[in-house]
Amino acid sequence: MTELPLVSVVTPFYNTRTFLAECIESVLAQTYKRFEYLLVDNLSTDGSAEIAAQYATQDSRIRVIRNKKFVGQVPNYNGALLHVNPQARYVKMVQADDLIFPECLDRMVAVAERHPTAAIISSYRLRGKDVAGTGIPWPTELVPGADISRLQLLEGNYVFGSPSTLLYRATLLETRKPFFSETSLFDDSDMCYETLAGADLGFVHQVLSFSRVGNSGTLTGIDSYNWHLLNSYLTLTRFGPTFLTDDEMTARMRPIRAGYLRMLGEAKLLGREPEFWAYHSRGLATVGETLPSNWEMRGELGRAGFKALAKPFWFWRERSRHKRRASVNAAAPVSVAPASFVNRNSYPVARSEW
Repeated sequence: MTELPLVSVVTPFYNTRTFLAECIESVLAQTYKRFEYLLVDNLSTDGSAEIAAQYATQDSRIRVIRNKKFVGQVPNYNGALLHVNPQARYVKMVQADDLIFPECLDRMVAVAERHPTAAIISSYRLRGKDVAGTGIPWPTELVPGADISRLQLLEGNYVFGSPSTLLYRATLLETRKPFFSETSLFDDSDMCYETLAGADLGFVHQVLSFSRVGNSGTLTGIDSYNWHLLNSYLTLTRFGPTFLTDDEMTARMRPIRAGYLRMLGEAKLLGREPEFWAYHSRGLATVGETLPSNWEMRGELGRAGFKALAKPFWFWRERSRHKRRASVNAAAPVSVAPASFVNRNSYPVARSEW
């Protein structure tokens, strides 16, 4: 009987005591049995390390690794992947506040084995109470990478999800060092687009993972920064030329850029806090751009002014809300860390109300 391929399941964690046990239990409940489970502790101080250690004594497939020094989230994820068994054929990351359903590894490995050109395997996912990841017609299991990238850039169907959604072919770890970019604001989706420029996507038509929404995490502090619009603009700027025709790129960029600039114009009028501008400045720098000047945004500033006159309640509500947030940030500064590993439902559209 042919031996099953080895899967390396990886959970990097830092102070996730509330959810870690449930995450670990979901991995140990897999119907697929040939896997190792790496629990990589980024120097937790809340008892998470003790939870991981306790499970390691109960199951020999678990290895607990403790970082020698504290690092940021993305470096922690990249460092965790360095511990993957060289014999592993596939890698499955499960974020510490997420979980996977019992058939996850079974179903994903089966699709990967049937389709050797698939470098990444995705599936439907439960995002809070909503099913996400739709857009690939049943019963299609294999989609050319260029086709799925075009679908997402043109129509807004986001099937990558988060790292908890995906299974990676382990050979990717050899060609991508670091695996996730440590300079991009949206490194998980960037990795997918870059990989699928030369590979295919496998897909399982089943809900195989659960991602929490509303809990504290990377996006908690920047959720008000309109990162959705920034993500739309940066992703299209970076990957549109690779996957779209010139005419498609022009047609798609027009509303995306207009929506992004409209949001910045409203942010100027509302007097958004320095952290907001630092975040967008950092994002634009990744594609060689800077924040537009007031003169360059004169049209957007004018429209924002008319909106404030027409909707004074909107203006005072938003201005008060952002002032309160700024005072909170001044007391406990919000990090402008990457909006990485966000559990996205769909590729965001250009709307100023984001």
